[in-house]
Amino acid sequence: MSTPALDTKRSLIARAAAQPVDYRRIYVWELPVRAYHWINAVALTALLITGYLIGAPIRMFYASEAYQLYWFGWVRFIHFLAAFIYVFNFLARLYWGFVGNKYASWAAFFPLKRWQRREIVDVIKADVFEVKAHGPISTGHNALAGTIYFGTFLAFVFQTITGFALYSSMSNSWLPRMFTWIVPLMGGEFSVRFWHHLFLWFFVTFIIVHIYLAFYHDYIEGRGTVSSIIGGWKFDREKPHK
Repeated sequence: MSTPALDTKRSLIARAAAQPVDYRRIYVWELPVRAYHWINAVALTALLITGYLIGAPIRMFYASEAYQLYWFGWVRFIHFLAAFIYVFNFLARLYWGFVGNKYASWAAFFPLKRWQRREIVDVIKADVFEVKAHGPISTGHNALAGTIYFGTFLAFVFQTITGFALYSSMSNSWLPRMFTWIVPLMGGEFSVRFWHHLFLWFFVTFIIVHIYLAFYHDYIEGRGTVSSIIGGWKFDREKPHK
């Protein structure tokens, strides 16, 4: 079904194709941000797959050799290894939020200014409800994306705490043992496991929406949204000379 906003978008895309404009390259995503993104993508994918198998293990298959029955041990090992990579990668990103460029700065994740709150409403109207065309387009994260990413950071912290709390009962390592108090606080291991598994589906949903919107904005804006997370560069329209 067509809407006025969708018709306007199609018109803008057709006009842009017919009348090319000058663009300038802007270095948006620095190497540490890009490295964080892809390390996080691999680690999170491994955590989701292995976490699902741990939460709902498939039936053991028959095998004649003992080593062939140890596949679940490898699932657990990969889950724990990915968790440690994920945590230390996240700590590096926390640090870069203070020393990186303005697009990596923590200021991009908090809609404290009036124009950021207006942008959140505009993006929801344009991307979700499609009742209006896009207004000014942010070079880095738009205000809505920044706010959602901050929400994922909080979810990262929650998953880290509950994950290490579950691991603490079977590990003598100092890091998991720091979170033993979480289990009684949340009402026991069953409750911790339930919430840890529930947030798995939050991240599954986030990844699907994130990939869709990345390609959607790349198509609508034509500014290298997808390739920017590989090379770091985006493209902005040149301001017309007065």
